[in-house]
Amino acid sequence: MKAIAITQATSQDSNIDFLQEVDLPVPQAQGHDLLVEVKAISVNPVDTKVRAGFNAEEPRVLGWDATGVVVAKGDAVTLFKEGDEVWYAGALTRSGSNSEFQLVDERIVAHKPERLDHAAAAALPLTAITAWELLFNRLGVKEGRGEGESLLIVGAAGGVGSILTQLARKLTRLTVIGTASRSASQQWVIDAGAHHVINHQQPFSEELKRIGIKEVNYVASLTHTDEHYSAIIEALAPQGKLALIDDPQSLDALPLKKKSISLHWEFMFTRSMFETHDMIEQHRLLTRVASLIDDGTLVSTLGEHYGKINAENLRKAHRLVETGRSIGKIVLEGF
Repeated sequence: MKAIAITQATSQDSNIDFLQEVDLPVPQAQGHDLLVEVKAISVNPVDTKVRAGFNAEEPRVLGWDATGVVVAKGDAVTLFKEGDEVWYAGALTRSGSNSEFQLVDERIVAHKPERLDHAAAAALPLTAITAWELLFNRLGVKEGRGEGESLLIVGAAGGVGSILTQLARKLTRLTVIGTASRSASQQWVIDAGAHHVINHQQPFSEELKRIGIKEVNYVASLTHTDEHYSAIIEALAPQGKLALIDDPQSLDALPLKKKSISLHWEFMFTRSMFETHDMIEQHRLLTRVASLIDDGTLVSTLGEHYGKINAENLRKAHRLVETGRSIGKIVLEGF
């Protein structure tokens, strides 16, 4: 089968040129595994981070977002049959979705939304899981609740921010405030449902004051947490909650003490990595998101379609993701 893999480590600044096409055997489904014929993928920051940190002898297939069709299944599979159209984010510890066929555990897979084609659907699995777990599991917000409270989303125009904004606006009563610095990204955040947009290149406290908000109850910090950390603490109300998904080199929790701010980390691969007892919750979560798309509550966060799944287009997508300036998600479709 065709696949695109990172094939070599390098001492240079970037190994992006070593994203290359390779030929691999088609894997065999066993146990809870589905063998999926991949139709579309999207590119996430985790793809670029794993590629940049690659240091192994064997090529590694990247990619943690896909839609496709089930072509075979293991003997323990009960949730799907051959021919089902599915979507999923996969597992960080397994071979990725930048290949014609991929093995994925049925417990982290759901039926693809009927309303979306493969490309539009591929934009969502990883970010939808991340946003859902962050909002409802880590921050502990309840569906239909949050009246009189506010959520600040730092980096709201990115992949996670785009769907988190929708979830918060559609499924809670929170006042949703997104940050974005460019006019195009600010409009994207408004279109996603944010009540307000502020510029994260300006002091948060001043920007919040400008829109008539003294402090916020929740912060979802999706990018550059170390850069914005002091401003986030200043913006949070006493007993507020901070959740983050990025990887600051260090994070001093002591400044949170004075306000009794709680700190939460969201990593959507935890369940699959440790095969937790509630691993199937990601199947249920993606099933719920699919139903919310099919009834028109949520929409795809596809930002740009980069064409066929090949090495050249993937290198182009990685380069844009690494700038931190992409809006929504970059999708590739077909081999």
